[in-house]
Amino acid sequence: MKPAIVVRGLTKAFKENSVLKGVDFTVDRGTIFALLGSNGAGKTTTINILTTLMTADGGEAAVNGFDVTKEAERVRQSISLTGQFAAVDDMLSARENLELIGDLRHVTDSAKTATDLLKEFDLVDAADRRVVTFSGGMRRRLDIAMSLIGSPAIIFLDEPTTGLDPEARNKMWQTIQALAKRGTTVFLTTQYLEEADELADTIALLHQGTIVAKGTSAELKKLVPGGLIKLTFPGESQFKAAQAVLKKDYAVTSGDDLTLTITTDGSVTHLVELFVRLRDAKLEPTNFSQQIPTLDDVFFKLTGSTKEEN
Repeated sequence: MKPAIVVRGLTKAFKENSVLKGVDFTVDRGTIFALLGSNGAGKTTTINILTTLMTADGGEAAVNGFDVTKEAERVRQSISLTGQFAAVDDMLSARENLELIGDLRHVTDSAKTATDLLKEFDLVDAADRRVVTFSGGMRRRLDIAMSLIGSPAIIFLDEPTTGLDPEARNKMWQTIQALAKRGTTVFLTTQYLEEADELADTIALLHQGTIVAKGTSAELKKLVPGGLIKLTFPGESQFKAAQAVLKKDYAVTSGDDLTLTITTDGSVTHLVELFVRLRDAKLEPTNFSQQIPTLDDVFFKLTGSTKEEN
């Protein structure tokens, strides 16, 4: 099966400001793909090009098998876009918003489609209220529900949880996961590292106009050495014996409290090997803790930035 999205060498500049400098990635069908980057990294520009709202300066992009420049109309028939701000009519009710989009997209039964989506997105109780009375999370859910009318093969979500409170964000995560389960390809941009970690099958890190890393969350975390293991031993003799056994094959740092800190690659295999060594030497720690790299660690290592800067 061909990928849902293919991007090769994409470039875009605004006057002298080069935003995209040769972006490459593919998105598999039926998956959640997260384009991760700080503010101004070019995430929205990428989405605008892929959804035919903007023309690239160079490179190629295909969405659902259609060239975004030469077959823009076919691309638009295959996708739906939810931007950073909810595109809903405040003076209409939730039901009326959904039925309006259904009529515009020529669905067979707009009323039934609206009713089904109201149930799916937990908006039944507010179905006939004007949207102007909705909370941010409710507006966002309605916006995505409207985007699903016509069953698009691919949905683009540009920072869908920005400005939402933790409860609303969690509900939005559930909604996005449900989209993928029904077979929809989800292209998600976000600046929230934990959001990409929670949702995405594949993550691409966009920095200064290029993709600096791409893979699953687990694969990206392996780019940062430092699955740190801390082991505390019951006495000086075991402490020194363990240090002697482990320092042959591991980077070991000694502490003043009979604790050794060992750097591993963070994998289960490496962890098991370490404990097998200790078992064979008849050494048993009294305390054990593990620190696994996070996407924050990956982002800051690959971009050379700090948390304060982001």
